[in-house]
Amino acid sequence: MKEKQKLDWRNTYTPTDAPQVRGNCDHALNREETLSVHGLKTPSNNPDVDIQSGMAGQDLRVPVINMRDEPLMPTTPEKARKLLKEKKAKVAFSNPFTIQLLYATGETKQPVTLGIDAGYKHIGFSALTEKRELISGEAVIRTDIPKLNEEKAMYRRKKRNKLWYRKPRFMNRGNNKEGWFAPSIEHKLETHIRLIEKLKRILPVSNTVIEVASFDTQKMKNPEISGIEYQQGELQGYEIREYLLEKFHHICVYCGKTGVPLEIEHLTPRSRGGPDTVNNLAISCHECNQKKNNLTAEEFGYPEVRKRALITMRDAAFMNTVRWKLTQLAGAGYTFGYITKKNRISLGLDKSHANDAFVIAGGTNQARTSPFTITQRRRNNRSIQTNRKGFRPSIRRKRYAFQPGDIVVYDHERFSVVGMHNYGKSIVIKGGGKKMDINTKKVKLVKYGKGLQFAPQFLPTLSDGVSLGGVR
Repeated sequence: MKEKQKLDWRNTYTPTDAPQVRGNCDHALNREETLSVHGLKTPSNNPDVDIQSGMAGQDLRVPVINMRDEPLMPTTPEKARKLLKEKKAKVAFSNPFTIQLLYATGETKQPVTLGIDAGYKHIGFSALTEKRELISGEAVIRTDIPKLNEEKAMYRRKKRNKLWYRKPRFMNRGNNKEGWFAPSIEHKLETHIRLIEKLKRILPVSNTVIEVASFDTQKMKNPEISGIEYQQGELQGYEIREYLLEKFHHICVYCGKTGVPLEIEHLTPRSRGGPDTVNNLAISCHECNQKKNNLTAEEFGYPEVRKRALITMRDAAFMNTVRWKLTQLAGAGYTFGYITKKNRISLGLDKSHANDAFVIAGGTNQARTSPFTITQRRRNNRSIQTNRKGFRPSIRRKRYAFQPGDIVVYDHERFSVVGMHNYGKSIVIKGGGKKMDINTKKVKLVKYGKGLQFAPQFLPTLSDGVSLGGVR
């Protein structure tokens, strides 16, 4: 028994010269640089804060704006919780989650560089300071605009054909104006600008750099290339080689081999007057290149390779069309993708749009953050829909109050709207493994689900007592 008592006894004496450990309730809360409190683990009654914290497996920062709607340096989720709990801040945006201070504070800001990896289908973005990355992610752009425009034109054409007495109106489309873009291209351009403006609204961005194209195709139209120049210099020939590798999908155009060293090959040999333009270049393995020798692609038995070489890459064509307009509207500098790839490989980063944007912004050894995934939804679904018998168009006279993708609160939990029926009186919601069909009077709108949506957006539960502010 005495032995057991000796084992249970603990020495609680603390030496006077022991180092003092700071607690959670220190004055670090008032620091203007990061507005952070170390070690604070108080759970929030707002799930948007929790999902951007280390408790949810994320390493994110919460954007902060002041009382005049101007962006400040972002803070940690712990600090954001404390400010919301003490009523010193309110939720300004939930997409992405942003707080607004309700008291005057210092406005010390660090230089923030925003890198944009522009593209036809995806947009990568990364904002960083000298020490860390503040936000990053990838946006998926809508690609259904041409199909929807064709469908709209079909219905309009059918309607006009019924009105035989109307004069033709096919000469007043206005597509000959200077600076005019096709509707699908205009939409993609506006999406880039909208994303940049949204990031600048929540972060104090001081400089913006945009990757305007994967390759400088204007420079490649008539390049001055000699045999030795393929090996000389850091970027000599690197741009054209990467362009051809991407265009032909890293596959030999003759035998179809992949995973082997590939060489730049002239479809019409230079010894027979073949030019050095990209339309006369392809990628082949060493064996096929030697076997082809002094023959043209047609003589070698591959006439289809010539047709493939004449096809312009869609992504490169899109960026060549809008790149200068994009940099002008955004007031940004520009770079090219082959330079980004070289720098990314030197840093040992995997290929992703977020990593490319990190390199574009000048990233080197900054602490990284977990990337967002942004999806784009239509802001207003047209009234044309499939009727109950499966025929189109069925005209919906009234626009419903809720649309698919909207976020609502029901019984203190957040759900995503799946659809509406019963002439807008019933709503189908989904979230947290549940799917329910309830009356619209029992739900409350939290956020519209249109435009650019940052994910993750919400957790399944939401406690009471949280002011969400306006729906933005």
